Amino acid sequence: MATISDVARRAGVSTATVSRALNGVSTVDPALVVRVRAAAEELGYQPNGLARNLRRQETAVLALIISDVENPFFTAIARGVEDVAQTAGYSVVLCNSDESAEKERRYIDVALQERVAGVVISPTDEWAGVEMLLGRGTPVVAVDRPLRAGTGDQVLVDSRAAARAATEHLLAAGYRRIGCVTGPKGVRTADDRLAGYRDALGRRRRRERRAEYRAAGGEAATRELLAAAEPPDALLVANSAMAIGVLETLRAEGLRLGRDVGVVAFDDVPWATLIDPPLTVVAQPAYEIGAEAARLLLARIADGSLPPTATTLEARLIERGSSHRG
Repeated sequence: MATISDVARRAGVSTATVSRALNGVSTVDPALVVRVRAAAEELGYQPNGLARNLRRQETAVLALIISDVENPFFTAIARGVEDVAQTAGYSVVLCNSDESAEKERRYIDVALQERVAGVVISPTDEWAGVEMLLGRGTPVVAVDRPLRAGTGDQVLVDSRAAARAATEHLLAAGYRRIGCVTGPKGVRTADDRLAGYRDALGRRRRRERRAEYRAAGGEAATRELLAAAEPPDALLVANSAMAIGVLETLRAEGLRLGRDVGVVAFDDVPWATLIDPPLTVVAQPAYEIGAEAARLLLARIADGSLPPTATTLEARLIERGSSHRG
């Protein structure tokens, strides 16, 4: 990794001039600023923000890059990360990628520029963003969505098995035309939950729709399914944000939850027990995911030679009235 001395040699100036030029000090000759920045870019140099922080005796920083800050699942992950990090003397900066690879890349760039001690990330891609971090020697742990085998630490939930169990529960409850509302193609959790649904149905007819992982996506997918010649009598919903759109659509159509259409949704959100009947959910250990990810990251910061660790936690089905005809 290039140092400030390397940039100074390439630009033919002192390290002090490099520091002033990159920090925007107005007294530096503009021509020198251009030369220094060109040298820094050629060498791939990133200003060491962490070193500056340590010189000012500020707390070490971890970055947490999650895909949707409005989703309670990711909020709980963030709390788990923060609680463990704070105990170890680290602060956590929260970044919301909004399921956008471009936003994720910008946050990764910031994390690299500031030389954060490590990154916990829910990646939009199995490799691209994490490769940037690992390539610069930044410790990283992926949560919720897996990495390529052997490429880094990760904490996951067996979404496929959980979706299969939820669909089997609906079959056992007497529903026969079970549909699945899941997220975008290529998002691993969305793909895994659809695969689990298919595993449970076997050769039975499938009724499935993909949409964005938001309430509007759940609403649009449900309207399409209900408009079919043989609409579903039950739905497996891939996350709690989509579930809001599903439930709003069912109510608008005058369909009774459980009796007319059974519903099971991923994630046990606070409002799940407040609706009538209460919502059956696949509860994922979100807080534990975050806490374990932070522990792995701190261990990786302390010893970068540790072998990659993949931790898989179990989800559990919580049965409530929305998946029973009675």
